[in-house]
Amino acid sequence: MTTLMEMPEVTECSVDGCSYNHDHDCHAGAVTIAGVPGDAACATFIPLGTKGGLDKVVAHVGACQRLDCVHNKDLECSASSIRVGAGPQDDRHADCLTFSQG
Repeated sequence: MTTLMEMPEVTECSVDGCSYNHDHDCHAGAVTIAGVPGDAACATFIPLGTKGGLDKVVAHVGACQRLDCVHNKDLECSASSIRVGAGPQDDRHADCLTFSQG
């Protein structure tokens, strides 16, 4: 069993419009990576004006639904860490920038 501390850390989030982003750190307890083929979206992204999350926590990857990613092993992320950034449209969409189609 993987513990929270063994899960990959979200080392950067450059999506300023996300409620969990505080100074480019993600403060959600854990993030879920979802999306459709060719797009690995951060399903935890919440575009609200109110900041949320936990003050002393930097997020880890809780689940990865991208079976076509080389880092996905049994729906868990096996990357050492991930980066989250703006999706292809704009800053109102967040993607896993570590996603690599395998």
